[in-house]
Amino acid sequence: MTKIYIQGIQFDEKSSFQQGPRLAPPIIRKALHSGAMNLFTEAGQNIEDSAIEDKGDFIISDYFDIETTTAKHLSENAKVFTLGGDHSITFPVIKAHHQKYPKLDILHIDAHADMYDDYEGDPYSHACPFAQIMEHKFAARLVQVGIRTLNTHQAEQVEKYQVEVHSMKDLDLTSIRPFENPLYISLDMDAFDPAFAPGVSHHEPGGLTSRQVIDLIQNIKTEVIGADIVEYNPDRDFQEMTAYLAAKMMKEILGKMM
Repeated sequence: MTKIYIQGIQFDEKSSFQQGPRLAPPIIRKALHSGAMNLFTEAGQNIEDSAIEDKGDFIISDYFDIETTTAKHLSENAKVFTLGGDHSITFPVIKAHHQKYPKLDILHIDAHADMYDDYEGDPYSHACPFAQIMEHKFAARLVQVGIRTLNTHQAEQVEKYQVEVHSMKDLDLTSIRPFENPLYISLDMDAFDPAFAPGVSHHEPGGLTSRQVIDLIQNIKTEVIGADIVEYNPDRDFQEMTAYLAAKMMKEILGKMM
């Protein structure tokens, strides 16, 4: 039986606009276990399972400790599900996964491509993780869904690294080719339209519905070997709407990882 470890990474020092995502992991857990929802996925899987173990939250002072923490959990023959945190955490998390899965695909769900070679002088900014991942060849295939903020530089980066972008302006989820390699899912909560997820630092209208993202995840056919949910900012939330949506997505992704 493959174990799944949940790790909370409380880190948002590389946020470019507003900090706050470091507060997210315990609030998402609180929503998940609040009693307002049960612990079954829509496919009928119960995530209250002995295979899933919550390792708690890690307050990170050194950015590169994220890789060390993730690698330790992976070394115990477990898949790792990460609650962030800003999106900068994905690069060190994927770097750790690359040692175990030298050929993996990434499904990146986000309003932003996060493909800057550096942002405000920082190559590890939350605006840069996927440029770093592709520069280091940590992913065989990167598919981005929900993008609606591409500028000239990022469009050039997308072309350079042959990223498959499914932008909101002409979105057709059925056009995404099936994944063939072990798959990692990175879900930025601002992928959702702000009507569904107001608790994010960067509101980008015209986004995905909760149903679209759930359907996207449920239709994955390959093995999901890891995932993260990032950029939930509790300081910006309204009546915990975004916390409960994150908890719902956590359930569905964990169900796929099982």
